[in-house]
Parts: sequence; C-alpha cells; structure tokens
Amino acid sequence: MRVVSFPRFAWSCGEEGSDPLVSHEGATVRVDEFARSAHLERQDEDLAAVAALGVRVWRYGMPWRQAERAPGVYDWSLWDRALAACERHGLEPVVDLCHFGLPDHYRGFCEPDWVDGFVRYVEAFLARYPAPRWFTPVNEPCITAMYSALVGIWNERRRSHADFADALCHCALANLEAMARIRADRDGWWIGAEGFTCPMPAGPEHVAEAERIRALAWAVWDLHFGLPLAPEIAGHFSGVDDAVRSRIDALATTANTIAGHDFYPVSVLSVGGKLDAWSIEDRLAAYETTARRWHERYGLDFWVAETSNLGLGVDQQQAWLAAFAARLRGMRDRGLPVRGLCWYSRGDQYDWDTALTQPVGRVTEVGLFDAERRPRPAAAAFAALARS
Repeated sequence: MRVVSFPRFAWSCGEEGSDPLVSHEGATVRVDEFARSAHLERQDEDLAAVAALGVRVWRYGMPWRQAERAPGVYDWSLWDRALAACERHGLEPVVDLCHFGLPDHYRGFCEPDWVDGFVRYVEAFLARYPAPRWFTPVNEPCITAMYSALVGIWNERRRSHADFADALCHCALANLEAMARIRADRDGWWIGAEGFTCPMPAGPEHVAEAERIRALAWAVWDLHFGLPLAPEIAGHFSGVDDAVRSRIDALATTANTIAGHDFYPVSVLSVGGKLDAWSIEDRLAAYETTARRWHERYGLDFWVAETSNLGLGVDQQQAWLAAFAARLRGMRDRGLPVRGLCWYSRGDQYDWDTALTQPVGRVTEVGLFDAERRPRPAAAAFAALARS
C-alpha cells in the first residue's frame, strides 16, 4: 500500500545505521551499526516486525560508503534489497543517503570535495529509483558537523568554530543541492531530521550562554531556510568560502519541507545547572517551549524525527512514549503543526552511551525490540498509537 502524501500525523520508526570514523585504541576505525545489529542479515524479519506494529512511514538508509566504494562507481545491491523489502512490507521510506559517515575516498566533512560526489550519488539514485518521494539526504547536518569539527570525536575529529562552520555549510549545501534535484525530478519532499537541543538557563546569569548555544544549533535551519545567522555566532562563519555561502543562499527554500526535530531526554541542556532532577514532564515542557519559539521563527510544519528513552532507563520507555504522545496531542491542540513522531529505532543500538566513541558493542537499550529482537512492552503501546 503506497502512502499518497505525508500523513497528517505519522507514527513512524527507523533503523539505526550510523557509520562515522572514530579514534579507538590508537587507530581510526569505522563504526558500523548495521553490522552490530545484524540488520542486513535479518532485514526481512526486521521490516516485517515494524510493519506489524502498524507503521507505514519508515526512516531508512543504506550506507553511502557501501554504495560507492570507488569515486562514481556504484553498487546498488543493498538499495535494491532495501527498497524491495519496503515495498513487500508496505513501508514508505524516508530515504536517508548520508548518516554521519563518508566513503573512504573523501577526506571529511570540512573539505568541499565530497559535496560534488554526493550530488552525483543523488542523481544516480534518482535515475535508478523513480518511486521514493521523501528524503533526508544528509541526516542531522548540524550534529554531523558538530561532532566531526567542533567536538572532535568523529571523522576528521577537528575542534574549532571555523572548522565547524565549514563542515556545517558543506552539509547544508549538500542537502540543498540534493533536494533541488529531487524536487526537479519528482514531487519530492525534504522530511528533515536534526538534533533539537533545548538549552534552558538555570538562572538569569546563564541566559546569554543558553542563547549562544541555541543560536549555534539553529544555524543549520537559518542556512537551509535563508534567514540571517544570529549575531552571537555569525562571526564563526566569516571564513567560509564565498562561493559556498552564495550557493547556499541561492538554494535556500522552505518548499516541500517538513522539518525534523530529533528530541531525546538528553536533548535538554540545563545551562549552569544539573539535569538529574528533571522529570519527564519537565523535559517535554522544555521541548514545547523551544519548539514554539522555533515555529515562531521558521513557520514550518515539523515532526519529531527521532525520539527514544536515550538518557533514561529502559524501564522508563513506556512512560516517555506515553507522555510524549500526550504532549504532542496538546501541542497540536494549542496550534503547533506537529506532523508525527518517529521512534528511533526499531531495535537496540550499540555504543551510543559514548556517542559511538568506544565501539565495543555495548548495547544501548532504546529499541522497541531488544537486541534479541524480542518486542518490549513499549512496542505494543506504540502499535496502539499507530493504529489509533
């Protein structure tokens, strides 16, 4: 069954496939979440389980590095299997083309050469697959740039605001170039996914720092939607190549867009304070406050493109889901155009307790299904919401 248009409210799920480079035990190693979870070996079983919950919208991507092992040479076998499995199980994919990692022949997100390569990859994908219409070309552009070039834990592992600005502009440009081609080729939509940090000042003396953090996190949307960067952080972007900035400005648009807020319990940042005492309701109230301010600035429909109990125990999974569902219903009643919630992810993940920097296979218990693929109680609760 094909979904005709993005639902008024989508109960969605996704498969975790991050693959950045990290430094571990003195070597640079590739994280491979699909390999840890054995998803590719058990793909049909996994998609059948998701479809059985009543899910129809499915965030899904195959690793770019495996589709392009040499420059401009494509192996479509994983994508052929993936999209055929989606069709077989009645899942409409939100196609994810770059999820935190690049093919080995690119130097990193701070360098511009990967953008042209990514555009060629997108064009080849569109030529081969005429059906998909929903895309997240670059997953979480800001988080990609921040962890690769400011925090310094992924990929090129740099640590400066100038490197972050370069990486973020390259991610934004790649996303915009991809969407320009997708919209020209078909009735394609950007179904966004971006980290949604909620910096909450612990006192008046922390307001300025909270505003700076928010401005830095929202630069990704300013670039995509053609708004001026906040003065607190605009200077970080002064060294970005003029041609890159000009091209971003030329492509910036809100057309065919549902923005994505990736919000977890850990997404609330108590600036100058501690998060330990924050309840689930406290965190969701912080999300609503920040989302309302976001909507006042950008005016777009949005969805929660990722959430789970990350940062809370698995015993609080159902409570987080129930409270978030109720909060989103209330937000819609209060006039905010929330278009869905995506539980991320179907199964447990690996090593996200260290943001993938210690790739030792430690289970992160956030899945609707556990690492042995047994449904948790939250799976039944999610199915009831999806079918309601």
